[in-house]
Amino acid sequence: MSAFRLSGLMRFRKLQEDQAAADLASARRAAATRDLTIHEFQTDLGVAVFRASVASRAALRSFATEASVAVEVAATEVQQRELAWSDARKRSVPLEKLSERHAERESVEDLRVEQLALDEIAGRAPSGTVPGSDA
Repeated sequence: MSAFRLSGLMRFRKLQEDQAAADLASARRAAATRDLTIHEFQTDLGVAVFRASVASRAALRSFATEASVAVEVAATEVQQRELAWSDARKRSVPLEKLSERHAERESVEDLRVEQLALDEIAGRAPSGTVPGSDA
């Protein structure tokens, strides 16, 4: 059975896909953490704290704005990682299909060679006898 000639490229593309998937997972974790932090902050403080003083309101607004920007940045990062993963996947899928077709062709060729050998063995047997029978 001959080796699939693009197996090295296929492994490289698979590594790229795996790295893109890991980057995507990391970006999603970061986005979820930032979102949870904002939610906890807003829940813990409540409306009464926002009315406590003008200075604290300004600080909270600033924090909320920064946190919202951080969430948006994280969401953008997730989108970029999804696109990178999708692109890596698109590059590796055709190679996987080529590899599968190669394996199928090799299997068909192996079966063809085996059938030729069986036909040759059957052709050598004396007429009226079946190879392998002791009759």
